[in-house]
Amino acid sequence: MFGHDFQHNHLRKYVIVFGTLFNDLIVQRKDSAGNIIQNIKVPLAYGPREKALARLEQDPDLNRKVAITLPRMSFEMTSYNYAPERKLNKIHRNVAALSDDKKKLYAAYTPVPYDIGFELNLMTKAAEDATILIEQILPFFTPEWSVTMNLIPEMGWKQDIPIVLNNVSVSDTYEADFETRRALIWNLGFRMKAYMHGPIRQSGAIREANVGFTGQFANGAYANTRSTAVKVKPGLLANGSPTTNAAASVSANSINSTDSYGHIIDFEDYFDGNT
Repeated sequence: MFGHDFQHNHLRKYVIVFGTLFNDLIVQRKDSAGNIIQNIKVPLAYGPREKALARLEQDPDLNRKVAITLPRMSFEMTSYNYAPERKLNKIHRNVAALSDDKKKLYAAYTPVPYDIGFELNLMTKAAEDATILIEQILPFFTPEWSVTMNLIPEMGWKQDIPIVLNNVSVSDTYEADFETRRALIWNLGFRMKAYMHGPIRQSGAIREANVGFTGQFANGAYANTRSTAVKVKPGLLANGSPTTNAAASVSANSINSTDSYGHIIDFEDYFDGNT
């Protein structure tokens, strides 16, 4: 039943987008006169904070290189939860023209909403470094920040993905003697309002619509056959301008789904309503 081979790499894209939000934070250290004496671009890595804490305990000379000194940050994906409050009609389809054949369409059903949990951990030795980083993050979340993502490049369909800041907490791992390394850790919990798309399919574009109606005779009886029809098809002049004149329009088979066409509407009556 689930034997599909599609792959949109949604989860990978969500992880990359979340990490990109925090990959350029800088801590400035100043002297007593207010002069900048050091700029530290805070390293960011994917992984649980326990891994970073183990590194702190095992390497007593962690401050030898800027690439592995504190402050540093880590983040990880922690949960997936279905979000029924954001679910739309599942039979609705989104369509887009194929880049190499404008007479055909990509079609995909409404995506399924999921809330993805992320945790961002800030690890510092000095409380001031932590407050600097926190103050660079909090003003942008009120309590959410939206990112525009092109989740399915083939369709060129862009969506705004909100990232909500749920909570902020702080802990201090300094509990032993003065020789034990201290790690001041700030934990920020986020919820990404994401979507998961199913497979996309190719189909031909509908070029003409013919809708028939049954009517009623003068004696009150209903007709069992079509009495009236409404026919709609695209209209386009040879110069690319839209038109509603069927006689002046090029063939419907020559009109692409991305053209700026008009609509030619024709009404046909099959009987006069008399018995």
